[in-house]
Amino acid sequence: MNCPERVILLLISYTAILLSYKYSNSGSIIVAAANNVGLNYGLLGDNIPSPPEVINLYKSIGITKIRIFDPNTDVLNALRDHTDIGVTVGVKDQDLAALAASEEAVKACRREHHVYITVGNEVIPGPIGPHVLSVMKSLTNLVETRNLPISISTVVAMSNLGESYPPSAGTFTSQAREQLTPVLKYLSQKSKPILVNIYPYFPYASDPVNIRLDYAISNNEEVVVQDGPLGYSNMFDAMFDAFVWAMEKEGVSDLPVVVSETGWPSAGNGDLTTPHIAATYNGNFVKHVVSGRGTPKRPNCSIDGYLFATFNENQKPAGTEQNFGLYDPTGLKPIYKLF
Repeated sequence: MNCPERVILLLISYTAILLSYKYSNSGSIIVAAANNVGLNYGLLGDNIPSPPEVINLYKSIGITKIRIFDPNTDVLNALRDHTDIGVTVGVKDQDLAALAASEEAVKACRREHHVYITVGNEVIPGPIGPHVLSVMKSLTNLVETRNLPISISTVVAMSNLGESYPPSAGTFTSQAREQLTPVLKYLSQKSKPILVNIYPYFPYASDPVNIRLDYAISNNEEVVVQDGPLGYSNMFDAMFDAFVWAMEKEGVSDLPVVVSETGWPSAGNGDLTTPHIAATYNGNFVKHVVSGRGTPKRPNCSIDGYLFATFNENQKPAGTEQNFGLYDPTGLKPIYKLF
């Protein structure tokens, strides 16, 4: 079976499920509530609970939106009777080339019923980054012909920034400008958001001597970075705004930004990664979202975001990568209390 045929069968296998559960009786799409934190639902572990158990966990802690990284039919099937949980689903990175090359393969996406469909996860900039825009356009055309309120976008990393300090100096790398800027301009034309993974943990871990911990984990109220008229008391806001500044330099000033991932590992890097620190950062991010306040540059735009991740995943590389979860999957035990 060639790659386009495999992609077609994969998409058809789960889009039929979606059609059966994502509409309410009125025919409206169920959209995740505003000012509510979502969770990333990863499956890279040999002890992850069954999808029905995980969905019941989400229901018990009041989660109304989740993000999955590929169209896993077991997960989607478990969501069949839970139309109050909005789903963001990713198209697999390895399928982008086939989708970009085959119009028929893209048409297999016509029954997607999600809050977001994301085309690639941190593939810009990179060798398959050039495929993102063409697949986004094809999916958007199909969604628009069906008059569905679904956002087609992509997920990018902060590594697209060549400069980020102070936030107003935010600029993209040359390769990011080549691959990302056309995507941003297209999303702006369509009034759809860009999804960005923002992790203050990584810059802090690379320089814990010169970066204050309370600034990195948003556990501070005083201004630490003064950037012209804007004052920053936490690194998350500074990173978010640096991306916004970089977009403005490319002529994109009105594009919404959704935080597709943020989080802090609870182990794997000594004293920099403890359950207490992770709970503090993640708890403060939840407060930020629930408060409805924006960032210094966009004070009137509330944050929409997803914590990474639901579980510690033991099939990821050893170290911090295995310890971003809120729960130990064995017995669904919380690593720390958050919700």
